[in-house]
Amino acid sequence: MQAPPIDKLMDKIHSIYKLVILSSRRTIELADGAQKLVNAPADAKPSDIALKEIIKGKISYKVKEGK
Repeated sequence: MQAPPIDKLMDKIHSIYKLVILSSRRTIELADGAQKLVNAPADAKPSDIALKEIIKGKISYKVKEGK
């Protein structure tokens, strides 16, 4: 499975830092056995699946308010 282009990812998540955090957290969830939210081959890497989920709009995030 080929990784999606960065410009498509940046259209969904407008900060590279947020994208890295979101994709890494989702990758860990998938590696720990979380269910895939998109169709992907059985041998697909969790990181590729996480990025595909972000592009498809299946993953969202909330920014916590400061203290």
